[in-house]
Amino acid sequence: MSSSGKGTFQPDSDVHISYEDQQKINKFARLNAKLDDYKDELKVKQNDMKNLEEAVEELSLADDSEKIPYLIGEVFVCQSLEDTLISLETAKSKKENEISELETKCEELKSQMSELKAHLYGKFGSHINLENEED
Repeated sequence: MSSSGKGTFQPDSDVHISYEDQQKINKFARLNAKLDDYKDELKVKQNDMKNLEEAVEELSLADDSEKIPYLIGEVFVCQSLEDTLISLETAKSKKENEISELETKCEELKSQMSELKAHLYGKFGSHINLENEED
């Protein structure tokens, strides 16, 4: 059999990864993992926000004289419709702030990652892949 080299791996001797480059690659990986965690947390908080909004919509159909069970921690507290709506609005406001903070953190991570990505792609070109599988 002749060895044409087709389909076999041939390491490129021109690619050298310095300690600093490896540290940048590792930092990129850590930031990417943290970004994925933030995205997951953001999805949960957005779902919570959606649930709060749906609860407010459902309460618009409730009778003013009814006592509404409202979950606080692990306990349901029966309160008036007005108090429940106030509690829901407070919870929505808090959730909006949490979502905003997470979005800000995601943008900061993306900014750091794009700087690292530009440097690493500039140095290694097609010899490195920093793209997510979902992108």
